[in-house]
Formats: sequence, C-alpha cells, structure tokens
Amino acid sequence: MRQINYVTRKSVAFAGLLAMATLSLPGYAQEEADPWQGFNRAMFAFNDVTDRFLFRPLAKGYVFVTPGFVRKGVDNVIDNVMEVPNVLNDVLQGKGKQAANDTGRFLVNSTVGLAGLFDVAQHMGMKASDGEDFGQTLAVWGVDQGPYIVLPFLGPSTLRDGLATPVNVYSDPRTYIDHIPTRNTVTGVSLLNTRANLLDLERHITGDRYTFIRDAYLQRRQFLINDGEVEDDFGLDDEFGDAEDFGY
Repeated sequence: MRQINYVTRKSVAFAGLLAMATLSLPGYAQEEADPWQGFNRAMFAFNDVTDRFLFRPLAKGYVFVTPGFVRKGVDNVIDNVMEVPNVLNDVLQGKGKQAANDTGRFLVNSTVGLAGLFDVAQHMGMKASDGEDFGQTLAVWGVDQGPYIVLPFLGPSTLRDGLATPVNVYSDPRTYIDHIPTRNTVTGVSLLNTRANLLDLERHITGDRYTFIRDAYLQRRQFLINDGEVEDDFGLDDEFGDAEDFGY
C-alpha cells in the first residue's frame, strides 16, 4: 500500500499538489514516463477493485468507530517512528542540519511526547519535514527515475522507488518487532489509519483516475526530491506564492 504512505500532515500537502499536478508537469512528460501503461492500467484496475471492496470499507469502518483524537495520536506515533529512516536518509543525502532536526524530534517526542503520541518537538522549534526515503536518496545520488510502474497492492511507484523498497522496509523500526501478533497489529492499524486519511482526498480526483493518480504521484515525488522546489512554467509562484503558503 505505498500509494497510501501519507499521514495527515503529508496528506494536506498532497492535496495542494493534486490541484497543481497537471499544471506543473506537461502532459507529454508523464506519458513519456509511463511506457508500460498497458500493464500499469491492468494492475491499477486490480488494486482499485481490491481497495474498493476491502481497504476502503475497512478504512470507513475505522473512521466510524475511532475518535478523531485517537486517529491523530496514531498519526503522531507513526510520524515519530518514521523519524528513524528520515535521519538515516538525511545522513545519506548529506543533509546534516535536517538530520539534527529529525534526530531531535525523535528524542523529544519519544520521551516528553510519550512515544510520539504528542508532537512536543514542534513547539520547541523542531519543525516536521515531509520525510525522506531511500528512493529520494537514490535520486540525490543521481539514479534515474526510470519508468512509472504500478505494483500489486503497493500502488504507484517508479523503477527507482521500487528498487528502494527493500531498504525502506528494513530501515522501518516496525519491521523489527519480534512478537508477530503485535507486529501484524501495528502494521494493520498503520495501514488503516493512513488509508482513512485519504478518504477526504478522493473528492479531488477528476477525470481518468489512472492518469490523475499517476500525474499526482510523479509530481509529489518531484516535490519531495527537490525539497519543495517544484519546476513551474506557468507562473504559479507569482500567482499562488511559495510552497510554504500551502503549508508544505
């Protein structure tokens, strides 16, 4: 379910990018990045059906029975755990200042913030980033994006991001929970919570769902790799302001 790997604060940023996705990248650029479209559309249809009849109903049920403040707490805990791979990739990308910030966030929120339940670090000047993963690290190292690909269950990806998946998995602290029932429960709740966070974003999807989600994914990845600097030939910066104006 990598297509739903955004928690609440990332979903807010993603929603803004959805509105700009088809403007910020020319249409032909996305088409050129998608040479395996026949396979991808078939896999997208499979994932869409699975989501429609399994994950989406479960997510709606989760929202119905789980209070908002509890879901927010789960978001915070997940964010805190993911500071570990954030720091690893900060270091690999040579981002010393961000590595120090993310390390500080993890230490403060893991202790004062009660294992990340509360984001105390943000009130101490340690701002949450959009996160780092090994796909972004490979991009910084100069590895080409490669073709866009839709993976079964995991969703939108690129060849580069797909190759980065094993490192992302093994750098996730949740992988090392020895007690299997606990690990499965943590994984299940994480997936439900992140899928629930996307329910409201679905109203932004218009036209061909496959094309829209592909373009939004590629734009989101460009945004993350460039640390919020999105190339724009349409004068959006003058009209809408900097990325910070959207809360990124």
